[in-house]
Amino acid sequence: MSAQGYAHPVTHDEHEHHHKETFITKYIFSQDHKMISKQYLITGLFMGIIGIAMSLIFRLQLAWPDKQFTIYEVLLGKWGEDGIMDPSVYLALVTIHGTIMVFFVLTAGLSGTFSNLLIPLQIGARDMASGFLNMVSYWLFFISSIIMVMSLFVEAGPASAGWTVYPPLSALPQAIPGSGAGMTLWLVSMTIFIASSLLGSLNYIVTVLNLRTKGMSMTRLPLTIWAFFVTAIIGVISFPVLLSAGLMMVMDRSFGTSFFLSDIYIAGEVLHNQGGSPVLFEHLFWFLGHPEVYIVLLPALGITSEVIATNARKPIFGYRAMVASILAIAFLSTIVWGHHMFISGMNPFLGSVFTFTTLLIAIPSAVKAFNYITTLWKGNLQLNPAMLFSIGLVSTFITGGLTGIILGDSALDINVHDTYFVVAHFHLVMGISALYGLFAGVYHWFPKMFEGRMMNKNLGYVHFWITAIGAYGVFFPMHFIGMAGLPRRYYTNSAFPYFDDLADVNVVISIFAFITGAAQLVFLYNFIHSMFYGKKGPKNPWNSNTLEWTAEVKHIHGNWDGPIPEVHRWAYDYSKLNKDESDYVIPGQDFVPQHIPLQDNEEEMNH
Repeated sequence: MSAQGYAHPVTHDEHEHHHKETFITKYIFSQDHKMISKQYLITGLFMGIIGIAMSLIFRLQLAWPDKQFTIYEVLLGKWGEDGIMDPSVYLALVTIHGTIMVFFVLTAGLSGTFSNLLIPLQIGARDMASGFLNMVSYWLFFISSIIMVMSLFVEAGPASAGWTVYPPLSALPQAIPGSGAGMTLWLVSMTIFIASSLLGSLNYIVTVLNLRTKGMSMTRLPLTIWAFFVTAIIGVISFPVLLSAGLMMVMDRSFGTSFFLSDIYIAGEVLHNQGGSPVLFEHLFWFLGHPEVYIVLLPALGITSEVIATNARKPIFGYRAMVASILAIAFLSTIVWGHHMFISGMNPFLGSVFTFTTLLIAIPSAVKAFNYITTLWKGNLQLNPAMLFSIGLVSTFITGGLTGIILGDSALDINVHDTYFVVAHFHLVMGISALYGLFAGVYHWFPKMFEGRMMNKNLGYVHFWITAIGAYGVFFPMHFIGMAGLPRRYYTNSAFPYFDDLADVNVVISIFAFITGAAQLVFLYNFIHSMFYGKKGPKNPWNSNTLEWTAEVKHIHGNWDGPIPEVHRWAYDYSKLNKDESDYVIPGQDFVPQHIPLQDNEEEMNH
């Protein structure tokens, strides 16, 4: 059923009459995509606070491994007795930090928030294809978040096999303390999370394909929608593979199978497991794990496309090339997973194949980077916080991507595999870039989410500059200690005299980490304060062309109080001149919203 196929426009009065909402139905079990997007965002931010706090705790340990800190006793309990961190809890902190940031913040928090908010509003739909499944998707995400947090309080400790949960640490409950109940809760949480992700992704795909308003062809979709749409497709293809790996892991742990185990000895005891292979798990995990990089990145890049075009007051450069690059990235992301496994005993010829496909994915990524730079070139730049974070994303996407050339080459990767070089690379290209996209989206669409209220611009500038300087201060030096051979996931390197000269670098990294963490408190204050006390802005505060700014400022379930706007043009008619080039198409106005029909003196842009 198409969005324009409603029997008659649903008016605000009719909605109020037929759907009198209670507090429960409006704020908790809501089926309105705008409220669900806020639920995703606030849950994601809460999980982000936990994830960042964990990183600061283990950065304290890495910088000053021989010192005692009372805060360990307060936060870690029996694992921080006498102010000394237990080595086993260090690995647990790294594991849960990675899991929370990759899945719960950058996948659900970013994609769940903005896919829900923008897909119906930007394609001209009253809501998602299924409001009920949308609600179920959020609540499954919320339940999985609760279970993941609960695993922190298990007596033997949370999962400690790294965020990639490689066997045998993850497959043998008796291997280490974190292999027990904490690992079981990790598997349960991720299973529910995958169910949530699949429900959400299917909803997004069906909504984009079936509910576009009249005139909204696929080539008129904003790049945000293309990014969310393709991200959902990648999720539907790759997440079930991780689910299958998780189910086999549960069977190995609890039912005596040997999918991932073979010839195992524990404390001199020979276990019965034969015939399994931990490398099989690596294949299954990374078949999701590498597309996951783009499940995280593509929504951020889509947000950046919209924010840069709006604030450069220029059409996005190379719209069709941008769409093609999104599709190429989606395809190539599913055939590069083996570059995570170059030292697993892989056949050298197969390694060369994965090297080729990995380097190939640099082409569509470079297309996006060059097109952003070209859009910015000679634009009338409006350097608000959303624009700064978008430009910051382009910066980290390029700098992080360049180190990917080294890691994607099977010969070069061997030297830096499992060192801090890898940590620096993926944090810049995926973690920081996606976080910048999240922040850009929050600053840009905050008025749409919270009924016209604006975030404080000056606090936004403080947030950006401290975060940008701090992020490079954290991850730039990591490349050098990685090239020097410093291995990751060691809770202290003081046992190795070879690394003594790198100790001061770890101190510098940790200081930058604490400064960057403090900057996020500025953002949280700005976010929470602006929700209630932010100044009200105009209906279309950024003079943007997309349909969401034509919807009512006051949220109604149905988005438009009357007929849905009809689309007559693409989303990027900025600074467009009339045929005589004597003035803008709309005199004195450098933007033309999508629902404005073509003027007598205008031709539709051939993009």
